[in-house]
Amino acid sequence: MRWGIISTGVIAHKFAGTVLLMQAEGEQLLAVSSRSGAKAKAFAGEYNIPDAYGSLEEMLKNPQVDAVYVAAPNTMHFETARKSLEAGKHVLCEKPFTINAGQARKLYALARERGLFIMEAFWIRFLPLLIEMRKVIASGEIGDIVHVRSDYGFIASGDRKEDKLSARLGAGALMDIGIYNLGFTHMVMDAAPVRFQSAMRKSQFGSDEFSAILLEYPGSRSASLATSIGMDMPRNAAVFGTRGEIVFPDFQIAQEMTIRLYDGETRTVQMPFDFNGFEYEIREVNRCVKLGLTSSDILRETDTLTVLGAMDAIRASWDIRFPGEN
Repeated sequence: MRWGIISTGVIAHKFAGTVLLMQAEGEQLLAVSSRSGAKAKAFAGEYNIPDAYGSLEEMLKNPQVDAVYVAAPNTMHFETARKSLEAGKHVLCEKPFTINAGQARKLYALARERGLFIMEAFWIRFLPLLIEMRKVIASGEIGDIVHVRSDYGFIASGDRKEDKLSARLGAGALMDIGIYNLGFTHMVMDAAPVRFQSAMRKSQFGSDEFSAILLEYPGSRSASLATSIGMDMPRNAAVFGTRGEIVFPDFQIAQEMTIRLYDGETRTVQMPFDFNGFEYEIREVNRCVKLGLTSSDILRETDTLTVLGAMDAIRASWDIRFPGEN
């Protein structure tokens, strides 16, 4: 795939570095765009990218670019992805896909209309270990699922703290990292929550900086999630069933899990990344484009919409809205 990268922030650097590691698989970096031409040129120089643009519109005119990776701020995801589809490009859009489910539905509809592929860059959905986790659950090894627990928090400071918490940018702990908690839980439950309760602490930047959320799912199942930008919370997670449990020392960079059955049997499964974890979502884009799909059959449209819908409901209960919501 011949890629164009939109924006030059931290996550764009990780994506670009991954594509370079995948050159033997046919991946190419052809272009990068930023609202700052100087930043685009500096980024291009770092990764040996042929073309750098000071505007999205100019990059989208490049006929050699097959697909774009959208790494812009959250509030810009919808318009950026929309323009990219209208320019005939396949789209991999960083999570959260959009700032609400309504915007997401419009993008999926446009991709179908144009016969182009679009997917949220929710990279952990494709990690080999989490795919194996789903197989273990489906096999019934740990029995019927009863509860999921996941925590994720880190400390940000200075400009990075404001970027991570700014309601103006569609940020906040829920949108930035709580989506991992919700997305991981959805991989287990494969259903929308029927109700939730939460406690939230609002930041000085207009969004949530901490939340504890209890969700109820069909079948008397539940999940408890804690998310913070401001507290260092290990990325522990566990899936509890009627016969056993699956425990992760780090569910977000998942390479190891321990399966403990209540009858005493325990085994640990390790599945290291090929590179850094981003390679799996990039391979998924290639697979789907070759098959002529407009959305992934692994990270389905309904998966992204279910998680976004849950975040919409949670934010509404907190009275947090973002610019451009409709």
